[in-house]
Amino acid sequence: MRILLLTHSFNSLTQRLFAELREDGHEISVEFDIADSVAEEAVALFQPDVVVAPFLKRAVPESIWTRHLVLIVHPGIVGDRGPSALDWAILEGEREWGVTVLQAEAEMDAGPVWATSTFPMRAATKASLYRNEVTTAALAAVREALSRIPDFRAGRWAPRPLAAIAGARGRLRPLMGRADRAIDWQRDDTATVLAKIRAADGFPGVADSLFGHACHLFDAHPAPVEPGAAPGEPLAHRDGAVLRATVDGAVWIGHVRRADSAHPFKLPATLAFAKEAARLPERAAALAREPGEWAELAYRESGDGAVGFLAFDFYNGAMATPQCERLAAAIRHAASRPTRVLVLEGGRDFWSNGIHLNVIEAAGSPADESWANINAMDDVCLALLTLTDRLTVAALRGNAGAGGCFLALAADEVWARDGIVLNPHYKNMGNLYGSEYWSYLLPRRVGDAAARAIMQDRLPLLARRARDEGLVDDCFGEGPAEFEVQVAARAARLAADPALPERIAAKARRRAEDEAAKPLAAYREEELACMRRNFYGFDPSYHVARYHFVVKSAQSWTPRHLARHRDLGWRVPAPDAPVEA
Repeated sequence: MRILLLTHSFNSLTQRLFAELREDGHEISVEFDIADSVAEEAVALFQPDVVVAPFLKRAVPESIWTRHLVLIVHPGIVGDRGPSALDWAILEGEREWGVTVLQAEAEMDAGPVWATSTFPMRAATKASLYRNEVTTAALAAVREALSRIPDFRAGRWAPRPLAAIAGARGRLRPLMGRADRAIDWQRDDTATVLAKIRAADGFPGVADSLFGHACHLFDAHPAPVEPGAAPGEPLAHRDGAVLRATVDGAVWIGHVRRADSAHPFKLPATLAFAKEAARLPERAAALAREPGEWAELAYRESGDGAVGFLAFDFYNGAMATPQCERLAAAIRHAASRPTRVLVLEGGRDFWSNGIHLNVIEAAGSPADESWANINAMDDVCLALLTLTDRLTVAALRGNAGAGGCFLALAADEVWARDGIVLNPHYKNMGNLYGSEYWSYLLPRRVGDAAARAIMQDRLPLLARRARDEGLVDDCFGEGPAEFEVQVAARAARLAADPALPERIAAKARRRAEDEAAKPLAAYREEELACMRRNFYGFDPSYHVARYHFVVKSAQSWTPRHLARHRDLGWRVPAPDAPVEA
C-alpha cells in the first residue's frame, strides 16, 4: 500500500514504523503536521491508500479524515482518551497498558477501533516505555490494522465503535498538569517522587525548585536512606546528578531545565547548577559494585572471570566530554582485568548517540566544546581499537545514532537487539562530516561503495537490515531481557572457544598491518580537519541545526528525504500505466 505517515516529528516510534513498514513492502512517505494546508497538500500529492498518524499534538484536519482513511496510533488501552495517556498510566501504577489504533473522527481518540496491543508495565520513565513497549505494541497494532484494510474496503469487516466494546476500562482523562505532578518533599516517599518524575520524562519534566531556583526535573534514580537529612535537601553529586533526600530515602536527579537560565533546555544537574553543586561533596561510585546503586558506568564479570561487561547508560545516549573521559578510563580498567572477552553494553534505551549537543550549546564557546567533545569521543574509540589482547563485543541493547554507531564499530563483534533503529550518518546535523574513525571502520566492514552510500543516506536503518548490509554482525532477541541473556551466553561461548587465542592473535596482526598501511592518527587527522571546518568555518549549518535541535524548534518543513511526495518529478502513476524499470 501507499502509506503517508502524518506526524508531529520524526520521533523514535515514527522511525520504527517508517523502517518496518518499508521492509514489509509498503511505499512510505512522511509529512510533518505543520498546518492544515500542508497536510492537505501532502495527501493530494501522494494520494495514499491510508494515512497513519503515529504522533500528533493536534487533531487531523476534517478535510482529510472525511475523505481518506486515517488511522491514529494512541498510546493507551481501548477506551483511553486524552493527551496524557502514558503519563497517567505511570502515575496511577497501571500494571498493564497498551496501544490502540483508531479511525480518525471528529472527537479525538473516540473513533472506531481497528486494532489494539497490550504490554505489562515496568518501573521506567515515560520516554523509556515509549521507545520500547509502546513502540513494539504500536508496530503490532498498526500491522494488524493494515491487514484489515482489504476486508474493510470489500465490506467484509468493520472497525468496532468505542461505545460497543464491552469491558473497556479506559476512560477520558485530561491533560496532566503541573499540579498533578507536583512533588511534596515533606510527604512524598521515594516511590511517589520517582513516579511523578518518570511520568514527565522526557517532556515536560516536573516543575519544582532546586537550590532555591525554579526548574523542571528529569532523569531520577532511587538511592538509599540518608539518615538525618531533611526531605528535599541536596546532599551530594555524582556523574552530573544531584542527590536529594526524600522522607524515606533519596533520589538522584540527573537532569534539569532551569527557568531563569540563558539555556532553557535540559542539562546535567551539576552543569545547570554548577556553583551550587560544586559546594556539595562528590559521592563517587565504584565501577564494579553491587547491582541497584545508580551511576552512569558499571562493570561486572562472569562467574568464571572470562567475560567482562561494561555498561554506560548516558541519558538519551548523549556523551559529553567528561562522560567520554570516564568511559575511556573504564575501558582502560577493563583492559587491566584478566578477561578474554569484553562486552560493551551501552544503555538500555540507547547504545550511544555521540557528542552531547545540549552541553555544547550551553558552553561559552560551542565551537571549542564541540572540538573537545569530538576528540574525547575519538579517544574512546581509540581505547577500543588498540585493545588487542582480547575480543571486544558491542552489544547494542538500544538505538544508536551518528558517532554512537561508529563507536560500536570499533569493537570486533557488533550484536544488535532486533527492533532497534540505527542512524549511521551525521548529515542531518548540519552536514557534519563525522569522526570516530568512521573512515577506517566503515569501509573495512562494508567496502568503499557501501560506506559512501551509508554516509549519504539520512534514513533510519533497522538492526536486521544493518546485519544484512554487514554493518553489524548479528541481530537477535525479542526484547531487552532476552537479548541480554543471549549476549551473556554467546560471550561465554566465545571465551571458551579453543580457537579464541588464534583469533585474538589474528586481530593483533591485522591491527599492526593496518597501522603500517595507514596509521589511525592519519584517519583521525583527516576527519578532524573536516570537523574543524564544521565547527570553526564560514558555514554555520552545524551550529544552526544544533540550536534548533536543542531548543526543540517547531518544524517549518518536512525534509525532502522523508517527504518523497515532494521530490521534483514525483508523480502517482495512472492505474493502468506500465511500471518503469
